[in-house]
Order: sequence, then structure tokens, then C-alpha cells
Amino acid sequence: MKEVCFLGFDTSNYTTSAAIVDGEDRVIANLKQPLAVGDGEHGLRQSDAVFQHVKNLPLLAERLAPLLAGKTLLAVGVSERPRDRDGSYMPCFLAGVAAATNAAAVAGLPLYRFSHQAGHLTAATVSARRPDLFDRPFYAYHVSGGTTELLAVEPDGNGFRSTIVGGTRDLNAGQAIDRIGVALGVPFPAGPGLEKLALSYTGKIPKKKPAVSDGYVNLSGLENLALGLYGESGDKERVAAFVFNYLSEAIVTMTEQVFERYGERELLCAGGVMSSTILKDAIKKRFAASFAEPALSSDNAVGIAALAARAYRRERAGKENP
Repeated sequence: MKEVCFLGFDTSNYTTSAAIVDGEDRVIANLKQPLAVGDGEHGLRQSDAVFQHVKNLPLLAERLAPLLAGKTLLAVGVSERPRDRDGSYMPCFLAGVAAATNAAAVAGLPLYRFSHQAGHLTAATVSARRPDLFDRPFYAYHVSGGTTELLAVEPDGNGFRSTIVGGTRDLNAGQAIDRIGVALGVPFPAGPGLEKLALSYTGKIPKKKPAVSDGYVNLSGLENLALGLYGESGDKERVAAFVFNYLSEAIVTMTEQVFERYGERELLCAGGVMSSTILKDAIKKRFAASFAEPALSSDNAVGIAALAARAYRRERAGKENP
């Protein structure tokens, strides 16, 4: 009997992704092609992102074909919007929707649509081997270049239903890291390079209390603080250590305030910024938390493929037991 599998597509603002999972959410393929960002830049216009996705998707399709050979593909999933709420929209997801729609239509398979955020949360549950989180409430951090949110998450059958209970009021954590890193000469995306600098620092880290209220933080001042410190010291390692210490304090304080207001729950941490070992250590010291492995923390389509598998099984069970 051929192995069954499910295909997922995700076209975020910085990565073209395709993935295959089997019937037990085991990852068969996690293919990613980062979008090119010019030297000294810390972002992309949506038109440029869409254009690069259109070029990348055929290249990923060529890599997917041999991986699907000899397997029975049952369904296709795609991220069509950033979040699960009204008005959530970014043009870059249209490229993935087009590719997934074509793949499903040609093969005569069902197509399931999800949010990019739901894909991140699902990838984290798969990576952390926590399928139990599909069946009970928890809190989730989704922290990346485009999002800094603390979510109260409830299961809803196919995936998750979430409500924002904390997060940023201005700049996202990933944006702050990228802006500061690029200013220090770190290649974009700056997270890995900036953390490498931070981990090499052995001196006393300057302290500054983040502005956090009712679970929400203001991060726009972090860039000015960090660049001011760099102007004074010229020490990139010291500045990087300051940035990650500041973000760690912000996340810990946000979590404490949400716990006090809404009650304690276990944490699931998703998004590229949450692959930071510094942030992980700070969170684990204070809270019960699960994390995705680095490959499934940053943008990827694994969660979308896994969500498609759940939707397919649920739909099939409904037909068999009307």
C-alpha cells in the first residue's frame, strides 16, 4: 500500500515554502526558499515579495515532484491570510493560493485554506510533539518580523481559535531586531547574526526596563536605545546582548501580566524570533513552555500541511458518520 501524504504551501513576506507530511504528521519534506533582500535593507515591498514567490514556486515544485513519487497525495493546504480575523490580508499570500489551487485542481484533490498564524502554531505543536494541545486551551506566542502577539488559544476541531491578549502596540520584535542588526552591519534577516554577537558578549549588560502594561509592550523605543548605546560604545556585542535582554524582560513581563489577568496556562512559542536560545532560556526559567525546533520556528509550510491532514480526516469522518 502506498504511503499517504498531505501537501502544504505558505508564501509569507520573506519565505516561499512547501511541505509534505504523512498521515501521522511526520515531516517528509520542509522546503524553503528565502526571498532576496538588498544589502542594507530591512524589508520588502509586497509587489517585490509576490514577484519573487512567483519565481520560486516552480523551483519548489520541481523539488517536490520526486518526493511525492510513490505516495498517495490526499489533500492540499495553503495559507491565504496572515491571521484568523476579519480584514487580515497581505498580497504575498496570493502566490501560494494560486499554486495550491492549481495543484489541487489538477490532481482532483480537496484544497483547505488556513491562516499563516495557524500554520505557525501547528508547526510548533508538531515539532514539540504536543498533539494534546489540539484538545485543550493554552497560550501561544507568535513572534516574528510581522507579528508580536500573545494569544489565548482554544481548539476548534481542524485547528485553533485564538484571541489576542497581549503583544506589541507598535514595532514588532523581529522588526526591531532587523533594524538594529542591519544598522550594526548584520545581514538581513538579522536574528541569527545579532544573537551570535549577543552570545559572544561576556561583560555587564546595560539594563533598561521595557514599557509593558496589561500584557502589551511598546518596542519602538528599543531601536533608539540600542543605536544610542552603539553610538556611545561602538561595541556591537554589547548592543546585541542589550537587545536580547530587553526583549527577554519584555516577554517575561507580558506573560506575568497576562497570567495575573486571565489565569495561568501552558505556553507554546512559535515564530522565527522564538528560535532564539536567549529568549528560550529566559522563558523556560519562569514558565512551562514548549518550543518548535529552529527549522519549524521560522516561516514554513509544515503546519499548513498538517492542518490539511486534520481537515481531511475530519471531513472524511463526517461523511462516514453523518
